[in-house]
Amino acid sequence: MTDSRMQRGQKWLEELLRLTKTPAQVQVEKHATLSLVEQEDESEPDSYWLTIDETNLTPAQIQALIGVDGSVLDAIQYLANTTVNLGQTPEEQAAYTVELAGYRVRRQAELLEMAQYAAEQVRLTGREFELKSLSAAERRQVHTFLKDFTDLETYSRGKEPDRRLVVRLI
Repeated sequence: MTDSRMQRGQKWLEELLRLTKTPAQVQVEKHATLSLVEQEDESEPDSYWLTIDETNLTPAQIQALIGVDGSVLDAIQYLANTTVNLGQTPEEQAAYTVELAGYRVRRQAELLEMAQYAAEQVRLTGREFELKSLSAAERRQVHTFLKDFTDLETYSRGKEPDRRLVVRLI
């Protein structure tokens, strides 16, 4: 691993786990941003997945780290992205996804399916479609999935905890 951004993310998460007395290592790999339209966006920061090795964790520890509907994993991910990028130049910043026990992979597939369904419904009916019960990170993912569709736009409506993502025709 020669990329300092990878090393910073891994070191930060391993230190957090050590401080919480959670016996786990972190594997890190560079990932491409998922999109429903295949194209590389050079303006997006490099993305890394920080995967917590669950080998030495109990089911209770895994559930505690994931939290209800991924809320703890989302909080850890938010802290990683905020603190690891603090004081870094834009070129040295990165986007980190924290993964444990396949939770993010499963949820990302669900979100991609929701985004596709919403796009189909909007195109079929001509009416806007609301996606409810998504975290801020999940709303950002759906925005990213749909951003390359030139006939659609997405935005968020409402206030937490009832904030919703809206998909509509342009």
